[in-house]
Amino acid sequence: NWKEDETSRRTRLREGVPSAGQRLWKRKEFQKVAFDFAANEMAPHMAEWDQKEIFPVETMRKAAQLGFGGIYVQPDVGGSGLSRLDTSIIFEALSTGCVSTTAYISIHNMCAWMIDSYGNKEQREKFCPDLCSMEKFASYCLTEPGSGSDAASLLTSAQRKGDHYILNGSKAFISGGGDTDVYVVMCRTGGKGPKGISFGKKEKKVGWNSQPTRAVIFEDCAVPVANRLGEEGQGFNIAMKGLNGGRINIASCSLGAAHASVQLARDHLLVRKQFGETLSNNQFLQFKLAEMATKLVASRLLIREAAQALQEDRPDAVAICSMAKLFATDECFNICNQALQMHGGYGYLKDYAVQQFVRDIRVHQILEGTNEVMRMIISRNLLSES
Repeated sequence: NWKEDETSRRTRLREGVPSAGQRLWKRKEFQKVAFDFAANEMAPHMAEWDQKEIFPVETMRKAAQLGFGGIYVQPDVGGSGLSRLDTSIIFEALSTGCVSTTAYISIHNMCAWMIDSYGNKEQREKFCPDLCSMEKFASYCLTEPGSGSDAASLLTSAQRKGDHYILNGSKAFISGGGDTDVYVVMCRTGGKGPKGISFGKKEKKVGWNSQPTRAVIFEDCAVPVANRLGEEGQGFNIAMKGLNGGRINIASCSLGAAHASVQLARDHLLVRKQFGETLSNNQFLQFKLAEMATKLVASRLLIREAAQALQEDRPDAVAICSMAKLFATDECFNICNQALQMHGGYGYLKDYAVQQFVRDIRVHQILEGTNEVMRMIISRNLLSES
């Protein structure tokens, strides 16, 4: 509703708050910029980045020039200061050009936000500007070889010695690992958990090939106490708060893949002929396309609601973020998979983008908390209600 009374309007203008109409206009502008960037700077290179496993640093720095390196980081340290809803819209649009690269950008944004939100003045000023410009890249280090879904059982230790912590342990499946500059590491202080920091081999993955994935190994790695975010004992809560946003971000990336796949399927149906007519005249495929579009819009609405809940810090935000991640990543994968099926044998060729969307978003049902864990979180929330 764009209408407001005169008193509210004067208060808003005095405080410099944009109207609902202005916010919507800006949101559409951000979306258009992101769609254009995806179409012109990402989509033409998506297949090459995948096949050659290229980490497109310069393209991401171009995205950062548009404000996409620190979308929801505060402006005083170089961020764009946008909302979670704006962020979801941007990541959906960028993912139509390359899911894998956008997914990394979303992880980078989460790391920058964690430093912005939980770092002190010196930490924010030291790290955030370079992260927002993507002069430096960040990785999020939570998962370990023995603790994936059970994040609380992590073993990487940080023992304090003077003005440093000595880190020992390993992190697994770290996006950007070995090619990034800043590592946001979750570790157990003081507890029992080989010299400095090293990296495992680059993993060979089904998808997400435009971002490297490696183990990050700490061997008596000295880290200044000044680099600690928050107080000792707060790390798990900080990590979980980061993941709530990460779940919305990764679900938004699934939206982009499904959005692009619906368009690819529609275009294919309009030109592909079988039995003397285009596939678009086949009622079964018409109904399938309608179902795909409906599930895409339903997923989008749920993700937008979760983004708003997180922005407002609502009591139900964790459950709704989990619902959005569960529903959207499952349904968007099904949409992409159905789009591939509609392409027939052509969909299985690497010359056709639809197969890459399928490969790239399959992992979204696993990371940022598996969809089985999302079901656990949702059910616990329901059963704990009085």
